Amino acid sequence: MIPLDSNNLLHMTDFEAKTLAELHALAGKAGIDGFRRLRREDLIDKLDSSNGGSDGGSRSTSSDREQGDGPARPRRRRSRGGRDRGERGGRDRQRSGSRGGERGGDESRDSGNAPASAEPDAELTEASGVLEVLSRGSGLLRVEGETTTEVYVSPAQIRRCQLRSGDKVVGPVRPARRGERRPSLVRVETVNGAPPEDDRGPSFEGLTPIAPHRHIPLKTESDDVLARSVDLLAPLAFGQRVLVEAQPRSGRTSFLKSLAKSIASGSDNPPSVTVLLVDERPEEVTAWTRTVPDVEIAAAAADLGAHDQIQLAERTLAKVKRQAEAGEDVVIIVDSLTRLGSAYGDAGAIKPFFGTGREIEEESAGSVTVIATALWGSPGDQEVMDAVHTTENATIRLDSGLAAAGIVPALDVTSCGISGQEAVLDADELSGVRKLRAELKSMEPEAAANRLAELIKGSASNEELLKNL
Repeated sequence: MIPLDSNNLLHMTDFEAKTLAELHALAGKAGIDGFRRLRREDLIDKLDSSNGGSDGGSRSTSSDREQGDGPARPRRRRSRGGRDRGERGGRDRQRSGSRGGERGGDESRDSGNAPASAEPDAELTEASGVLEVLSRGSGLLRVEGETTTEVYVSPAQIRRCQLRSGDKVVGPVRPARRGERRPSLVRVETVNGAPPEDDRGPSFEGLTPIAPHRHIPLKTESDDVLARSVDLLAPLAFGQRVLVEAQPRSGRTSFLKSLAKSIASGSDNPPSVTVLLVDERPEEVTAWTRTVPDVEIAAAAADLGAHDQIQLAERTLAKVKRQAEAGEDVVIIVDSLTRLGSAYGDAGAIKPFFGTGREIEEESAGSVTVIATALWGSPGDQEVMDAVHTTENATIRLDSGLAAAGIVPALDVTSCGISGQEAVLDADELSGVRKLRAELKSMEPEAAANRLAELIKGSASNEELLKNL
C-alpha cells in the first residue's frame, strides 16, 4: 500500500505526470508484485487502485468512452461462497489495506467483491444505476432518478463481476473521502437483477440474429384508427427495424406517443418500451413523461450539447442490449435519427443504433425492436435516409399533406409495409391484407387514407374487416 495520509492522496493525473522511475518507486512502496514487468498504463491503474481510486474514474469524454460490448471474458470457476479458487491468501493479504474507490471491488468475500474491512453501516447507502465502463477499466454508475450523481466503480469490481456498459447494478455506496471526486461502490449485490457470481451468457454481439416472426400485439380499440392501421399495413414484430419516415408537421410526435401506449398495453406481458428523445424541446420531454407514464423516457433535451446528447444515446443503447441479453423483449423508439446524426456530425454514425434491432435465436435471450423516425422531404435529410434505407425491414410513412387535409394519422398507406410478412401473419390474415393493399394501391394517397379509415370505423376489429373484404 502506498503510505500516504488522507491529506496527501494522489489523483490519477498525478500518477500520469510522473516518470517511469518515479512510478516504479511508488510501486515498490505499495508492495505491487512484478511492477517492473507492467506497461505504464497498467502500472498507473495498479497504483491508483492501491491509492484508493481517488480519481473517482476519469471524466467521460468521447476519447475515453467505450460500450463494453465485446465478447464476455470466460469466468473462472468459483468456489463455494463466490471466491475464486486460489485467490485466498497472499493476494488478499496484500490488498487488505487498500483504500478508497477500489475497496469493495478488489477484495474477495461472499460475492467475490466485498471489502476486507467494511465501512460503518451508517455511512453506506444503497444505490441502483446504469453502469458506463470507461476505457481505462474503471466505471461510472449513474444513479437512477438523479441526473447528476455518479458513483465510482473500480476496475477490480468490473473484472470480477464481468460488468458491461449498460448493466443495471445495485449495491451499497460510501461517501467520497477527502481527495475523491465521487462516492464509491462498496460491492456489487446484483447485476441486472441476478447475483454477480452467476455466469453470464455471451454479449449481445455474440448472439444469433434471426428473421422477425413473432407479432407484437397492440392495444387496438375498435375506434383506434392509428393502432389498427399499423396492425394492418405494417404489423410490428419482435426484432424489427422500423423506419418512420416523417415530413415536418405530419403529426410525428402524436403518432409515436399513441404507438408507444399501444405497445406498452397490448398484452398481459408487453415488451419493455424505452423512448429515446434527442435534441428535443424541454416542454416536449415533459409532455412525453406525462402522456406515456408507463414507458421509460431517456431524454437529451435541446439545451444539452451534442456531446451530452451522444452520451445519453449510447448509454441507452447499451442498456437495451443488456436487457436483451438477460432475456427481455425490448422496444426502443428513437426520435429522431436525423437529430442524432446532427449531434454526431456524421449520418453514418446512426447505423449502429438502427442496426441494433434483431430477433435472437438463443432461448435465454430476448429481442430488440427499433422504431426510429427520420425526416424526409428536403435535400438535407437524404443523407440520413441513405444511411439506414438498406437496413430497415419495416416502413411507415407520414405525409404532411395528409395532415393538412385533416387526416389523422397522416399515413401514406400505399408506402407502408414490412419484409417477411409471411412469417408474421397467418394465412388468412395474409390473404386479407393482400386484398386490402390491392384496393388501396389503385387510389391516390388521400383517397386511400380515407378509405382505410372508413373500413376501420365500419368494423369492430381488424379480423372482421379482413373477413368482409
